[in-house]
Amino acid sequence: MTALAGSTTKKVLVRRFDREALTGFVNPPTYLLATGVELMKTDGTVAVVPYREVKTVCFVKDFEAAEAETNQLVFHTRPKMDGLWVRMRFRDGDVMDGILSNNLLQLEPYGFTFIPPEPYSNNQKIFCPREALSEFHVLGVVGSPLTRRRRKEVPKEQIGLFEPE
Repeated sequence: MTALAGSTTKKVLVRRFDREALTGFVNPPTYLLATGVELMKTDGTVAVVPYREVKTVCFVKDFEAAEAETNQLVFHTRPKMDGLWVRMRFRDGDVMDGILSNNLLQLEPYGFTFIPPEPYSNNQKIFCPREALSEFHVLGVVGSPLTRRRRKEVPKEQIGLFEPE
């Protein structure tokens, strides 16, 4: 087990498939171990939750709001945020959308960290282990650096208000 530094720990809600959710803290650079998610529970004990039990690890603003929250799970329109628009189907049949970083070097070996569809909800980021998924699809690339927006050309007949004639 690694030492959890107090200044870098983040609040999380670990949703599990067959058990109740766990609340606690993780150290973002080191919480993903080969055997599971390292979690310091709110009672101070440290546990490693195996990936096969974890559905999602939600980085939350507030523990109480996280327990009662029912989030929007899919985008109703095309997202505006840059990245890969993905749709995940979990082993239990649930479906969730998210925005992944377009930089594939940022992918973790044990799963995917994405931004949920509702950016102003209690969930700031979500990690989903690969073992929790039955399907994973890229629906689109939003804000691709390859497509440049064309500037509208100013019509020649338009007058300039502040230009000398």
